[in-house]
Amino acid sequence: MTQALAAYIDRWNAWTNVSVNRRIFAAALSIGTLTLFVNVGTAVKDLLIAYQFGTTDVLDAFLIAFLLPSFMISIIAGSLPSAFIPIYLEVQHRDGKEAGELLYASVLGWSFVILVLIAFVMALLAPVILPMLGSGFGEQKLALTQSLYLTTLPILMVKGLTTLWTTRLNAINQFAFGSAVPIVTPLLTIGALLYGVSHWGIYALAGGAVLGALVEMILTAWYVHSLGVTMIPQWLGYSPALIQVARQYGPGTVGALLMASTMLVDQAMAAMLGPGSVSALNYGGKVVSFALAIGATALGTAVLPHFSRMVTAADWEGVRHTLHTYVTLILKISIPFTLVAVVLSEPIVRALFQRGAFTAADTYMVANVQAFLLLQVPLYLVGIVIVRLISALKANHILMWGCMLNFILNVILNYVFMQWLHVTGIAVATFVVYLSSVSFLSYMLRCLLLEHERAFQG
Repeated sequence: MTQALAAYIDRWNAWTNVSVNRRIFAAALSIGTLTLFVNVGTAVKDLLIAYQFGTTDVLDAFLIAFLLPSFMISIIAGSLPSAFIPIYLEVQHRDGKEAGELLYASVLGWSFVILVLIAFVMALLAPVILPMLGSGFGEQKLALTQSLYLTTLPILMVKGLTTLWTTRLNAINQFAFGSAVPIVTPLLTIGALLYGVSHWGIYALAGGAVLGALVEMILTAWYVHSLGVTMIPQWLGYSPALIQVARQYGPGTVGALLMASTMLVDQAMAAMLGPGSVSALNYGGKVVSFALAIGATALGTAVLPHFSRMVTAADWEGVRHTLHTYVTLILKISIPFTLVAVVLSEPIVRALFQRGAFTAADTYMVANVQAFLLLQVPLYLVGIVIVRLISALKANHILMWGCMLNFILNVILNYVFMQWLHVTGIAVATFVVYLSSVSFLSYMLRCLLLEHERAFQG
């Protein structure tokens, strides 16, 4: 049996090494499979949360409290890889492995400083920002929100370091560990919910999230150290490559900030609609998040290093072929699944959530939200591939402008559709925003590729 398995692995490796498209597929399959297990754990955690808390005020308070830390984590996770990986691989290709490692150590150093400053500013601004986010909350509910916020804020520092180390692993195609280790957080949170709610209530959920993030960081640090990669932030002075990373990181951060702000705005505007609206929007996004976390994470993580290598080698034919192959594949697979999920939205919500404190009325409201949020799935997946190629081309400023347009459009459409469809209107607005975003980025990518090809030929 061992020999048969070894033979199968050899055949698989031989098949994947034939082309870039196959290597991307193999990496995406590996990442997607591991992410699936992580998200199954997350789904079980969410079901347990629904059973324990339903759409109650304490859950609304936790969701708003956790919104800012998770918001900043998504910015770091979204902007750092796109700024660092293309330039790191270019430096390695041009100047050698040692130069690449020096660049990584410097990026790790200044990123750590940024994390510390962000955490400090967020702690200071809590009394100002939280009342704005929870504008519909009463005094007692807002006090609970502030307490939960301070409890979960350390996650920012812990997850930030984990993301920095994982980005370095992804740059050298070490995808598996970084994709698997996030299973720790939902497992520990489930344990906290099962054994801690009776004693600590909603604080059991907050404590499980913090403990999970801490264990993830420890495991990732151990793995990075075992590979002989530095995990200690350092400052080695300015270099042209570091300045180039910073120039990409700035627009990338602004873009990620604006894009993540759409979720922040959605939650804040839902809080204006009355009790349970924030929770309904959150539950309505669970299935969508599950699908996107698998597909988008797998594609985005796998495709960026390969696009970066092709751009460094000026392989424009390969870039176009890979782009066309994966956009076509995404649309053929995702559209039929999305339509089926939309039709079955209410049975899905009923099967997943309707028990305990989660009532039939909650099911009806959440199913409507979920149906419209599902429509974004094909657009989001196509957008991920386009965004990664734009980052590989070192044009994060385009992403920044695109995200700025998305943010403005999201606020306007949320307000318009909320008047008509209540919390479901926010989901409708999200679909329209992604449709506009993919159209804009596709046009800009076409112009960008033509510009690079002409520069290379000239």
